Amino acid sequence: MARTMEEGDLMRVWSSSDAEDDSYHKRAKVSLADCPSASMERTVASSSRTDTTDMFFCQNYGRKDDDFEVRIDLTDDLLHVVFSLLNHVDLCRSAMVCRQWRLASTHEDFWKVLNFENMSISIEQFENMCQRYPNATKVNVYVVPAVNDLALKAATTLRNLEVLTIGNGHISENFFQILGECNRLRSVTISEAICPQEIHLSHDQLHKLKIRKCSALRLSIRCPQLRSLSLKRSNMKLAMLNCPLLQHLDIASCHKLQDADIRSAVTSCPQLESLDVSNCSCVSNETLREIAQACAGLGILNASYCSNISFESVHLPMLTVLKLHRCERITSASMTWIADSPALEVLELDNCNMLTTVALHLSCLQSLILINCRKFAELNLQSTVLSSITIANCPALRRVTVTSNALRRLALKKQENLTTLVLHCQSLQEVDLSGCKSLSNTVCESFSDAGGCPYLKSLILDNCESLTEVRFCNSSLSSLSLVGCRAVTSLELTCPRVEQICLDGCDNLETAIFKPVALRSLNLGICSKLSVLSIEAPYMVSLELKCCGVLSEASIICPLLTSLDASFCGKLRDDCLPAITASCPLIECLMLTSCSSIGSDGFSSLKGLHNLTVLDLSYTCLMNLEPIFKSCIQLKVLKLQACKDLTDSSLEPLYKEGALSALEELDLSYGTLCQTVIDNLLACCAHLTHLNLNGCVNMHDLELDWGSTNVRLLDHFGVYSSSGSTQEPAEISTNRLLKNLSCVGCPNIMKVLMPHAARFYHLSSLNLSLCVNLKEVDIACSNLVLLRLSNCYSLEVLKLGCPILSTLFLQSCKMDEAGVEAAVSGCCSLETLDLRFCSKISSVSMVRFQTVCPSLKRVFSSPNLLQD
Repeated sequence: MARTMEEGDLMRVWSSSDAEDDSYHKRAKVSLADCPSASMERTVASSSRTDTTDMFFCQNYGRKDDDFEVRIDLTDDLLHVVFSLLNHVDLCRSAMVCRQWRLASTHEDFWKVLNFENMSISIEQFENMCQRYPNATKVNVYVVPAVNDLALKAATTLRNLEVLTIGNGHISENFFQILGECNRLRSVTISEAICPQEIHLSHDQLHKLKIRKCSALRLSIRCPQLRSLSLKRSNMKLAMLNCPLLQHLDIASCHKLQDADIRSAVTSCPQLESLDVSNCSCVSNETLREIAQACAGLGILNASYCSNISFESVHLPMLTVLKLHRCERITSASMTWIADSPALEVLELDNCNMLTTVALHLSCLQSLILINCRKFAELNLQSTVLSSITIANCPALRRVTVTSNALRRLALKKQENLTTLVLHCQSLQEVDLSGCKSLSNTVCESFSDAGGCPYLKSLILDNCESLTEVRFCNSSLSSLSLVGCRAVTSLELTCPRVEQICLDGCDNLETAIFKPVALRSLNLGICSKLSVLSIEAPYMVSLELKCCGVLSEASIICPLLTSLDASFCGKLRDDCLPAITASCPLIECLMLTSCSSIGSDGFSSLKGLHNLTVLDLSYTCLMNLEPIFKSCIQLKVLKLQACKDLTDSSLEPLYKEGALSALEELDLSYGTLCQTVIDNLLACCAHLTHLNLNGCVNMHDLELDWGSTNVRLLDHFGVYSSSGSTQEPAEISTNRLLKNLSCVGCPNIMKVLMPHAARFYHLSSLNLSLCVNLKEVDIACSNLVLLRLSNCYSLEVLKLGCPILSTLFLQSCKMDEAGVEAAVSGCCSLETLDLRFCSKISSVSMVRFQTVCPSLKRVFSSPNLLQD
């Protein structure tokens, strides 16, 4: 971002006129009386004592009196510390505050670096600065007007100038002549400048020179102390160098330099350590050979985009970094000459399209990069210190052999033709082979204890579609991922430290053996073909075997297992459950949904699970629940969805004998139990907190008026008076703990009656949605918070005595406005009312509802469907 210094600011700031205002002779003061508010974000340190009482009074009560002022004097030393953190523009602004600040800001410590990059500064201003600060050592006038004049002024005025940066303008020949007279100059940078056609630069002390993106045809440099020279992207045709101590040379993208000129310039620098000739397409093998002979200490070479080089007969024994991006003539034969650089540490071979094989035995090689080498097929690499390998988008790669003692991570993603991987890497810990679709089963040998990766911890084989049998015996592996390996049919792991396994998408798995493993949880996903399962996991607490439809026998030895989900394992045999309960005695949650092959003998074994609290037997063919009632006395949740073989007498122990006294949640959705059984459960099982009766077709009117004389439940309790008249059993008078009652989609319910006498004092949620024949609802519940009546198309009467009801859903109901208004009028806490798709209610009447029920905050309605 360009910074602008307004014309005259510096002259005004640095004016030496003695005719100044008296305030300029005073020290700076911080006045709390002038602050617009008491909270100040400015902190000023002071060496003088401050009246804390007055300051407190001012901050809390404003001005103490009209003349009140708190003065905090800033010492010169403190100002020096503060100003050392400011840039030149801020220093100039600070100088206009007072005389003390003006004097402090002019200290030469702050102006040894004159950085005016991207500023608009005149020659007069710059000359004034140079005169005031003759000891400045660094000047930057890049992208400023009259850059040549400013550069000349700096070179001729500043006797201690060491670093000069200029550019973006015309540079005269006189400037290069004057540079030779700046004896202390050590570094010069000239960028994007229009230079003379011929540049002659002679300097005895210059160490660093950059002439980048400059237009000059001929360059002659005589700098006996020069260490670094960059001519990157300059248009010169000839460069003559007399720099015997030059160590770093960058002539990248100098397209007009010919091969012979490059050879002459580089070979004249025998001390060269780093050379960049990238994008110099004319460079030849002969030039590289002569450079290798003349510059025996060359350690870094970037010859990228040099299409004529093959590195043939190039011997660089001190070379440590070699970059050969997009060198079309680099082939497998080139590796022979590259291997002749025993000190090589970094090798980059991106886009070398003729390269087919890389075979290197380099003891110092640390990093190898091979990207977009379309014909590259085989890698054989040996280096004891190799720590990084990057291989990407090499579609022909088939074989990789790596030997290293330092490599810790290896990623070969999406190498679709890779078939063989041989690793001898003692320190390797992470391997990612995602998308290597051609990898065969033999890859498992490299990652077993008998292979060459004894400390491997993480292995990713996602989408390796050719793997069919995976067998690992690895004592260090902790994480394994086989996501999307759809061809795997057999998995056998003997990995005592593995803690994480991901098998998503292994749909064809038939055999799975985990002995032993350190897994704490395992999800086998949908393995519809799994028939053999054996698990020995001493730390496992959760196991999911959902949808293993053909699994008939499973050996599960998990002494700490607390949750087992075997839903939809339809062929799991009756004798399998006793073995599981014996080896997993701590199970608390057991899901056996749709496990129709387990019978009474299997369920009787549940008595060994003393901690069992959740049992799901939905979609089974259960007829007798007696084994459950006797074995699972601590059960809190029992799910019996769609158990249509249950008879009306199957649940009698619940409401007649008090079975499962700890039961809190019961799910009988989509069953065929009669109305009487449901009424008995509601009346007598006072300990239930959640009851689901969704889709019960035999459920009729839900009339819970147990205080009336015509109660239909009494003849089921067996409690009669001596005179033959009935009396209400003790259970009915008990306060019920029911909190949630769901009767969604019960087509035969026409009336719901729930008076205070029913004693549902804890009921907070009632769901009657999709009861399409429901006509009348009369509810009086002191604790009801949520009522759902959506899609009750026949609803006509709604009476609510629910003082804390906060949410009411009436979507798609055909009640009229008067009925809704009467219903909500008694709900003093109602906040949300949903009336969307109610055809008899106009959207303009929403205001009426809010008037009747002031607590309403949200009313949802559809566009007005009524005709005016």
